Amino acid sequence: MILYSTLAKGPKLPEEYQVNSTRHFMRELNSLGVTSVIDAGGGFQNYPDDYAIIEKLHADGEMTLRIAYNLFTQKPKEELQDFATWSDKVKPGDGDDRYRLNGAGEMLVYSAADFEDFRVARPEMPPNMETDLEPVVRLLAERRWPWRLHATYDETIGRALDVFEKVNRDIPLQGLNWFFDHAETISERNIDRIAALGGGIAVQHRMAYQGEYFVERYGAKAAEATPPIAKMMAAGVPVGAGTDATRVASYNPWVSLSWLVTGKTVGGLSLYPMANRLDRETALRLWTEANTWFSNEQGKKGRIEAGQLADAALLSDDYMAVPEDRIPHIRSVLTLLGGAVVHGEGDYDTLAPPLPKPMPDWSPVATVGGYHRDPRTVQRQAAECGCHSGCAVHGHDHAAALGADVPSSDARSFWGVFGCGCWAV
Repeated sequence: MILYSTLAKGPKLPEEYQVNSTRHFMRELNSLGVTSVIDAGGGFQNYPDDYAIIEKLHADGEMTLRIAYNLFTQKPKEELQDFATWSDKVKPGDGDDRYRLNGAGEMLVYSAADFEDFRVARPEMPPNMETDLEPVVRLLAERRWPWRLHATYDETIGRALDVFEKVNRDIPLQGLNWFFDHAETISERNIDRIAALGGGIAVQHRMAYQGEYFVERYGAKAAEATPPIAKMMAAGVPVGAGTDATRVASYNPWVSLSWLVTGKTVGGLSLYPMANRLDRETALRLWTEANTWFSNEQGKKGRIEAGQLADAALLSDDYMAVPEDRIPHIRSVLTLLGGAVVHGEGDYDTLAPPLPKPMPDWSPVATVGGYHRDPRTVQRQAAECGCHSGCAVHGHDHAAALGADVPSSDARSFWGVFGCGCWAV
């Protein structure tokens, strides 16, 4: 919450900047082959006020992603009122195939939210967790709202399941498509309890970034099944894969897929034995077809077949065949949403719809671009440039620095502070 509250105190972008940056971020995800996301909400993202920009883009036909969004309570001690108010006004499924309400979470009550910083000891949830959580879950079950609940540790999951089982005795949870997020240390017993209640588990690649910290605190043996994905699937629990972006991990799906397949952190530490790694096809299915259970869109998308939404990506490399260390560098060269091109690069760049320049003009997005590019791309750019040395900030894209409108009368000094050497070439 310290991070969330600090970010919330920053200056608010003007509306035109918010529209611009949202469009650029959607296109950035398109460039990685992403056509759909499930938004788990976030701290200080109040509904409906903070959804005005995405709703404007939806109304204007400028969304290049499909978004199923969950509503995240914002007020400690007032969580029940939040969900009671929202569920009187909207219901899951409201919207269309491009933008729709998915349910509640991932925050249901603040007393049930453990954190995921493995550099510190596991937090103990307060004794009032169950009494806070039960009325919220009971309300959601009565009104047939699917929910997702953030839970890192087995201890938190076990206590939440005590509540879910109590509510289930009065209001069956089967068919609600409720689920836990994360579940790095979940036990086999609690996996079975989730299966019995008809729930699912959404896993994210947080261990790709925090694996070293986890091993340092709990040991390599404990890290071998964090989370135990193979056991989840063997128990028949619906499992989907994601990122938990953007605050906890990268939004790049290929980094997540690399983690699922190799069992390694981004720093190269091998965490998992073969028994808890996935083959490439299974990992890809968790990212596509399997995830439709979590957005209640089974049979509508996730596969390339007649009758499903025409969303597809032509990749830069063959995911099934490239060496494992190449998986994180895969991109899309052509992305389709509903049969329409939303991203193109290389031979397909002229097919992509126009995108306004990033705002403000000096934004790093205008110069650095998006996610780290494959070194081969940098090599091609260098060959086309012809200079002897690339800039530490802009690489060989010297025109970006020379042409940017920066908030300074001395552009050379402005970029120089960051290590730019474009004026030396």
